[in-house]
Amino acid sequence: MESTIVERLKAGKFVLIAEIGVNYYDIAEKMGISEMEAAKLMIEKACEAGIHAVKFQTYKAGTLAAKESPSYWDRTEEPTASQYELFKKFDSFGEAEYRELKNYADSLGIEFLSTAFDFESADYLYDLMNVYKISSSDLSNIPFIEYQAKKGKPMLLSIGASDLPEIERAVDTIRSVNDRELALLHCVLEYPTPPEHANLKKIQTLRQQFPDCFIGYSDHTKPTEDCDVAKVAYNMGAQLIEKHFTLDKTLTGNDHYHAMDPADAKAILAAIERMDMLTGNGELAALPSETTARENARRSIVAACAIDAGDLVTRNMLTFKRPGTGIPPSEIGLVVGRTASVDIKEDTILKPEMFNDYPMPAADKEGSGA
Repeated sequence: MESTIVERLKAGKFVLIAEIGVNYYDIAEKMGISEMEAAKLMIEKACEAGIHAVKFQTYKAGTLAAKESPSYWDRTEEPTASQYELFKKFDSFGEAEYRELKNYADSLGIEFLSTAFDFESADYLYDLMNVYKISSSDLSNIPFIEYQAKKGKPMLLSIGASDLPEIERAVDTIRSVNDRELALLHCVLEYPTPPEHANLKKIQTLRQQFPDCFIGYSDHTKPTEDCDVAKVAYNMGAQLIEKHFTLDKTLTGNDHYHAMDPADAKAILAAIERMDMLTGNGELAALPSETTARENARRSIVAACAIDAGDLVTRNMLTFKRPGTGIPPSEIGLVVGRTASVDIKEDTILKPEMFNDYPMPAADKEGSGA
């Protein structure tokens, strides 16, 4: 099955991915339901909001982080001090659970994917996803990038906390074994990302440096009512935005505090749709809706005085006035020196038939049947 993400990117359409990650664990606890029920509920709510794809995170704490692994997030929002201890809370799902979630997403018509954090999950996710996503945290993990790239599927690569040589090496690694579609996602590994650190101009730089890649943005800023971060990112050239997703932004810990909820997602999609409407198609042509104004607000050549039949027209007999339904000012050279074929009153809008031997427009000649 073709990827919705890839189809939309290739068609030049915006893509919004809900990074459910492991937020469903907290939703399950809050609502008193199973983790599977919570995960499915989040997929359902993402689909209802119009989101194009949902993404999870597939890992086991023991293969992801050493037990002595310090935190790198805001401890006032997520108090756990150890990466291992945090990840251990959210690593119970395996192949069977992700297959069930993939099937459920398919039944709703929303694309499923999950970031693999180890070789085993990269293998079993192959049959469950159309696109592989690589986390910023694995940008320097070249063997793991190559392993996933060799599977021959389109790829999304987040490039948070990296410099240009590191990005180039990761892209070169992918391109050495995989010629499928590749999207690079600007990202700031700061949870949450303060607006002043968003550095959205980096999206433009990525477009310049990697013209053969699609460019997106993995957003860790807190949502705002006016969707300003998403709108600026899109305006800078991010065709894809991935953002953490929750059903309750007031929940403490994990990725709820900088996530979008269904209302935020709807607002982002509406804002992007409005931007597309405002942007238009860029064609250098008058719109059909401008026809009346084009005719009436432009000027025509007008008789500045009475002109009798047989008079030779001179420049001082002519002026320019609205509407533009007569001979346009650009054709004044065709009027001056020509003989009037009829009496013309002062302030008359001049027409070709008022003059002898006035050249007919090419379209009229072709349609004359002569």
